[in-house]
Amino acid sequence: MEKKETKMDLLVSLCKRRGFIYQGSEIYGGLAGTWDYGHLGVALKNNIKNLWWKRFVLDREDMYGIDAAILMNQKVWKASGHVGGFSDPLVECKKCKRRFRADHIEVGKDGDGGKGGKDCKKVCPECSGELGPERQFNMMFKTHVGAMEDDTSVSYLRPETAQGMFVNFKNILDSFHPELPFGMAQIGKAFRNEIAPRDFTFRCRELEQMEIEYFVKPTEWEKSFEHFKEQVREYTKDIGLTQSKVYEHEILADELAHYSKRTIDFEFDFPFGEKKELYGLAYRTDFDLKAHSTASGSDLSYYDEEKKERYIPHCIEPSFGLDRSVLAVLSDAYIEDEIGGEKRVYMKFAPKVAPIKVAVFPLLKNKPQLVEKAKEIYQSLRKELSTELAGGIAFDDNGNIGKRYRRQDEVGTPLCVTIDFETVEKDAGVTVRFRDTGKQERVEIAKLREYILKYLA
Repeated sequence: MEKKETKMDLLVSLCKRRGFIYQGSEIYGGLAGTWDYGHLGVALKNNIKNLWWKRFVLDREDMYGIDAAILMNQKVWKASGHVGGFSDPLVECKKCKRRFRADHIEVGKDGDGGKGGKDCKKVCPECSGELGPERQFNMMFKTHVGAMEDDTSVSYLRPETAQGMFVNFKNILDSFHPELPFGMAQIGKAFRNEIAPRDFTFRCRELEQMEIEYFVKPTEWEKSFEHFKEQVREYTKDIGLTQSKVYEHEILADELAHYSKRTIDFEFDFPFGEKKELYGLAYRTDFDLKAHSTASGSDLSYYDEEKKERYIPHCIEPSFGLDRSVLAVLSDAYIEDEIGGEKRVYMKFAPKVAPIKVAVFPLLKNKPQLVEKAKEIYQSLRKELSTELAGGIAFDDNGNIGKRYRRQDEVGTPLCVTIDFETVEKDAGVTVRFRDTGKQERVEIAKLREYILKYLA
């Protein structure tokens, strides 16, 4: 029996076909856990990043941006605990030699499909062979800096962006003299040597993070924690996620990371069948600054002018996975329906994140007067709206008008503007077609710019 394509299969296919996401190094057979973002994927990603930066940095007076180096002194990772503790449980099949994360393998007897039962045990999900003993596997990519390859030249590709902010805490104090509470924000790449990358861009070996380290008085952490909990909720609305698919999961005390006194995971209904972590919000106490202060010998304390005392601030950390954000937006937007008795697929992006906001067409590509007028309107809209719409204006005259509509539906373009003979011969405006409904409306050219801005707002 032929296997039915899942929503995830269809989404991955669309992403490649329409230039959102490609497999990394695909012409050489690929490299697991790496993905390349195409033209529309980059635009979508940038829109999501820009909305994050606007909410958490530009619209605030207490946040300082930073872009720390990916390579850091190995002592940073020893002080933070990553060298000794950034590990996942690894098991290897004795039969086929495949390796897996132990906590990702279902428990079950040989031949029972992993359903479990009396005398159940973990078996290889590939060949049902016996698994070897569990051992810890450090997920940091190790490298060497300089010409010599010895213990003194060891460095790591950073597994998170957070430590680059903690080690710059004193620099921000000295440069800007902020008062508590204040934060540092960063968007950047991180690298994790995942044992078993999977589920498209959900679990990658190269990923991008949007993180904040927000420093507070030790007695006022709860106020800031609640504030950022609400801000994370609002950000999921900014990027257009269906709110009924977003959940908050309070991590139990015995499951907290060693640095955390309270953590909430924001989870999302991803298309591979279960709720999975999208974002995290953690109260890291003074763990990081204290650890780096002790290890480096640098004073990372803060002098409180009001209380006339010096102390190590505590930290609230909202952490956002950019690749998971993109995947959540893509999967949430994927819609199958019918228009005019024909099946279609369209991406119901919120206008703020849509890679292309407006597409301009001539009704027929072989009529010079229509093409000329269409290009005139296209260039006018680009000039007038490129800043406000993040440059998301496209011109399309490839194929018949129906195919163009379907193509723009698949990339999530909210509005299509068609120039026809009535536009040219009667100055009767243009036809604006709406992605979600397929309905059309006539709009005067003079009013088109304001019409578009009002609709997309």
